[in-house]
Amino acid sequence: MKYKKKALISVAAILVVTAVVIFFYIDPNAYPLFPKCPFLVITDLECPGCGSQRAFHQLLHFDISGAFHQNTLVVLFGPYIVLGFYLEYFDGDNKLPRIKNALFGKYAAISILVVIIGYWIGRNIF
Repeated sequence: MKYKKKALISVAAILVVTAVVIFFYIDPNAYPLFPKCPFLVITDLECPGCGSQRAFHQLLHFDISGAFHQNTLVVLFGPYIVLGFYLEYFDGDNKLPRIKNALFGKYAAISILVVIIGYWIGRNIF
């Protein structure tokens, strides 16, 4: 079982590095390689994920302001997602059980859902 987890982490690391290299060198604004959001195409409204590819590209180039302009949630929730991976896959839940319970429990999930829905509505109104 331990070998499966190490293999999974290795494959995930390779995929993440590949994605980072692609997003670093290829600007989603300039190349049609990246897919368009189906929700945006159909409704002409932005979903909570719209702009995340462009925001990730901006973050890789240390343009926090540009990333924030493309998709605020990517900038704000990025560290939260990294912490979640650490807690789940790198034995962080044993080292930091209080943090895992506080930030990744039932009430945290509800809070995040409310923030995402609020962001979705707000970005289409303002």
